[in-house]
Amino acid sequence: MNSLIVITGPTGVGKTELCLNLAQHYGIDIINADSRQIYAEIPIGTAAPTAEQMQEVKHYFVGTKHIDEYYSASMFEQDVLRLIAEKDREQDKNPIAIMTGGSMMYIDAVCNGIDNIPTIREDVRNEMKQRLETEGLEVLVEELKRLDPQHWAIVDKNNPRRVVHALEICHQTGRSYTSYRIGERKKRPFNIIKVGLTVDKVAKVKRGQVIMDHNELYERINKRVLSMVEHGLEEEVRKVLPFRQEKALNTIGYKEMFQYLDGNIPIDETIRQIQSNSREYARKQLTWFKKDTEITWFRPEQKTEIINFIDKKLL
Repeated sequence: MNSLIVITGPTGVGKTELCLNLAQHYGIDIINADSRQIYAEIPIGTAAPTAEQMQEVKHYFVGTKHIDEYYSASMFEQDVLRLIAEKDREQDKNPIAIMTGGSMMYIDAVCNGIDNIPTIREDVRNEMKQRLETEGLEVLVEELKRLDPQHWAIVDKNNPRRVVHALEICHQTGRSYTSYRIGERKKRPFNIIKVGLTVDKVAKVKRGQVIMDHNELYERINKRVLSMVEHGLEEEVRKVLPFRQEKALNTIGYKEMFQYLDGNIPIDETIRQIQSNSREYARKQLTWFKKDTEITWFRPEQKTEIINFIDKKLL
């Protein structure tokens, strides 16, 4: 049985460089599992692989969609499984590909499966987007409480994307979003080798609890945001300004830049907020990934150790 190598970890940790090295070492391609790098118009703010990097190693699902196109974790699951099935026929007990990214739901969808939630029709999406703009989030939250009280109890009520998606399911199918969430893990016809990258260190142990030092990761994130700004993030955001209501742009870097372009905050504060929100997102990623006991953790510079680990798993 062939194997899929999964390289994951928080934003800014150094996944791109390592994956390029590993892909060249094994002679395989890279499957992007970053939900925003899929969109062609926003490569700078999503730190997408450069044209030169994609010439070195073939990448899938980078810049293949436009920001006004609907795409979801369940669609990604099916697309990746089809791709792996094609590649699986070409391999013989070798790695199929490297899948890498920090989008937790996308990685989970491929590794464990995702509930069979229907794809939302265009007319339903447009109607709910219009209602969000005209009626506001609070009204929709109350509607979700009535149509699906179980999901209402656990959903992030300040996240319009999650609230709207649950309502889309309710209106399109006549069933609650909760009724589709079975949470059953699906078996895959390939092995999965999970490697996590971290630069964290143990800061101290207090009352039996390990407290981690994230300073190195935070410094990497801060520098990467400054690099994005230097390489034209503001110009990129200006180009997609007419599409600011699209789901693809409801993400860190673009939300803050929209506020700057609206004249609400100065550029220095915009950069500070992008850095701060990126650090907070990295903390959430780490919390999610740490729950996965199948991930073996390394520092990004431990290329030799990672290759040795993967080779043993391939035996």
